[in-house]
Amino acid sequence: MKILILGAGQVGSSLAQNLASEANDITIVDRNEATLQQLQDRLDLRTVVGHASHPDNLRAAGAEDADMLVAVTDSDETNMVACQVAYTVFHTPTKIARVRAMSYLRQKNLFNPQALPVDFLISPEQLITDDIHRLITHPGALQVLDFADGQVQLVGIKAYYGGPLVGHELRTLRQHMPKVDTRVAAIYRQDRAIMPEGHTVIEAGDEVFFIAASKDILSVMSELRRLDKPYKRIMIVGGGNIGRRVARALEHDYQVKLIDHNPARTRALAHELDKTIVLKGDAADENLLLEENIGKTDVFCALTNDDEANILSSMLAKRLGARKVMTLINRAAYVDLIQGGDIDIAISPQQATIGSLLTHIRRGDVVKVHSLRRGAAEAIEAIAHGDKNTSKVVGRAIEELKLPPDTTIGAIVRGNEVIIAHHDTVIQSEDHVILFLVDKSRISDVERLFQVSFTFI
Repeated sequence: MKILILGAGQVGSSLAQNLASEANDITIVDRNEATLQQLQDRLDLRTVVGHASHPDNLRAAGAEDADMLVAVTDSDETNMVACQVAYTVFHTPTKIARVRAMSYLRQKNLFNPQALPVDFLISPEQLITDDIHRLITHPGALQVLDFADGQVQLVGIKAYYGGPLVGHELRTLRQHMPKVDTRVAAIYRQDRAIMPEGHTVIEAGDEVFFIAASKDILSVMSELRRLDKPYKRIMIVGGGNIGRRVARALEHDYQVKLIDHNPARTRALAHELDKTIVLKGDAADENLLLEENIGKTDVFCALTNDDEANILSSMLAKRLGARKVMTLINRAAYVDLIQGGDIDIAISPQQATIGSLLTHIRRGDVVKVHSLRRGAAEAIEAIAHGDKNTSKVVGRAIEELKLPPDTTIGAIVRGNEVIIAHHDTVIQSEDHVILFLVDKSRISDVERLFQVSFTFI
């Protein structure tokens, strides 16, 4: 696939890195020549220096025969204009734009071929807000991912001493929970992937990804660790786009406090938010945190656009007694360094955004993609089409499928029915199949598996 990426920032660079390794023809456009040179030195792609929405630059990048344009510059306006130019001048089939400002997103009739021809909108702030909301409603989870409109969830947690299943083989899970069906999709032990088998023994410290119907998630979590008490008190640092959205999403169900150092912004937030207590101050001020009962705070969320400030305030909050700490980290290199120590969960906007973008880039009828383990693994939701003559999956039991190595099918959603996958489960046409790929490089094999061929015999 020939893909133009506009913007070589964190998201654009990460997306290029993800796609360049998958036999795609990638061209990236940006005004920063030094950044483009660094990308070209380590990735197999073309670069064009210049303004991303200018027709001449798009033509030089190959827009005339591109399959897709992904506009992820730091300017909403540039991204939208680029999509308009690609539609009007080059007739690019698929156009994706990152749009942050809520004033644009609220306009329901703004994005269509008669107005602004953007096929798919990506809003990093909303993706992060949704991630944080799911984590807070599932205390103890490291990651919570929705599939099939929320009917199924894939949850990553750390197994602890005291969990009923810790020290036992996976096959005993059914004995512990005879009325709940679940499937362990992958296990990471000291950052090494282990494909789960019936005889696999769960050890304390393992990072376990399991899939189940949403209503059964808490029951399965209780088998791997003592359930955390529900969260009540949330403290948010940073009143920017993400902090504001998170506060608005949580304030009617939790006791929310928001800290920001900007006087004008705090005044605006105090008027805009209904129940959130808005405080002007520095989140790295120990006295302020103590005055606001940081020791009784259930979740401390550092959501400014400054990684170092987020890390330092989070470490201070944890030392002063905050129960859980979530920290927004833009630099991918920092995520591995900090998660699991004083900071419980590192949230990467790039990984959340890339997963959403990959949903529209994957071949076959792929309706959801989540990028996991800093991009090394993926969880995808694909729809099976055709019949036994035209499809490699329809009408076949899972044990008959030629799945790539280190790939598991966790669940199937058939209408409103959630079916946890077993070796004899037969896939039907229009089933939503949820797969976990430990090795993302196998994605092309999965795509081919779900593509309908009228010549397939």
